[in-house]
Amino acid sequence: MPAISSKGNLMPQSPIRKLVPYAENAKKNGINVFHLNIGQPDIKTPQVALDAVKNNDIEVLSYARSEGSEVYRDKLTNYYSQNNIHVNANDIVVTTGGSEALLFTIGSITDPGDEIIIPEPFYANYNGFSIASGVKVVPVISSIDDNFALPKIEDFEKLITPKTKAILICNPGNPTGYLYSKEEIEKLKQIVLKHDLFLIADEVYREFAYDGAEHHSVMKENGLEQHAIMIDSVSKRYSMCGARIGCIVSKNQEFIQTAIKFAQARLSPPTYALIASEAALDTPQSYFEDVIEEYVERRNTLITELKKIDGVKVANPKGAFYCVAELPVKDSDDFAQWILEKFHHNNETVMVAPASGFYSTEGEGKNQVRIAYVLNKEDLKRSVEILKLALEQYNQ
Repeated sequence: MPAISSKGNLMPQSPIRKLVPYAENAKKNGINVFHLNIGQPDIKTPQVALDAVKNNDIEVLSYARSEGSEVYRDKLTNYYSQNNIHVNANDIVVTTGGSEALLFTIGSITDPGDEIIIPEPFYANYNGFSIASGVKVVPVISSIDDNFALPKIEDFEKLITPKTKAILICNPGNPTGYLYSKEEIEKLKQIVLKHDLFLIADEVYREFAYDGAEHHSVMKENGLEQHAIMIDSVSKRYSMCGARIGCIVSKNQEFIQTAIKFAQARLSPPTYALIASEAALDTPQSYFEDVIEEYVERRNTLITELKKIDGVKVANPKGAFYCVAELPVKDSDDFAQWILEKFHHNNETVMVAPASGFYSTEGEGKNQVRIAYVLNKEDLKRSVEILKLALEQYNQ
């Protein structure tokens, strides 16, 4: 029998999606499953985006330009300028979601065997993207005890080798909800300039910063023009996860021209999704104000309820719509499967994402889960109630 590649065997399962078959079986048995595992907002997609697809008069659904239409990229520059990020259309490559933006970025700046330093826990697919490119993730561990703040600069510097090509952050963070301060971004700037590295910032949750905090983009930093690479997406901003439109933004034209070659190889981003994304840029600011207010209330509800459970420790997120909770269990993978397979309360159960998949360090995160507060407040309260009852039974 032909053999599967080493790369294929190393490719990790998604902690967010691997338990879906158990959730589907529960539903077939009449159990209502509250999905806390995935960042799929229940916020309505802007009507202007839906109407743009519904009401278009396209007769031939043709290829788009490989780097995305100039009209869309020009509109993106206007959006970024409103966020004090000043770029032009030639600094942008449109991709099929933020995932492809990361794959193109890693492919453009690394060779097999190279290394990327990432504060962990981190978005689980960073592991998969790196393995697909033959790149080694070098983790620097942040702690729930200090809310997953940026590790000390010394922790980064002792990990840098001749194979190191970049530092990658997610800001605000998935899965932690941590929002990096301007001072922390400046510290990272000093490291990448000193060691001549790229600084990749996954900023797809830019709009979701809470408690009066301001998101600080790497693209705002003077002196980082040849080092900063920003990853972006419409998925979370406009609740358009299914559109699969993202982009790479950088003022480093050698990097951008390289990324365009990857874009040409996959032909083009999806045309209908580009139309929807272009229209979504006309969404009024009031949309985001209402969404942020709703997420703050959901976060407060979730954190308050989780803290009522004995033995649970939870970080307080300042952005995005996730939190990491430490549970009184030894193996959150086992617990997350058990709660779907063997537990329900009044025909209801919950689905969470085991946090070990958000680490690359063996053994880390084994008693943690990521929870996405993308449900309404009553459903969140009910979900935590079920979680509390499940923990009591599981630990017996």
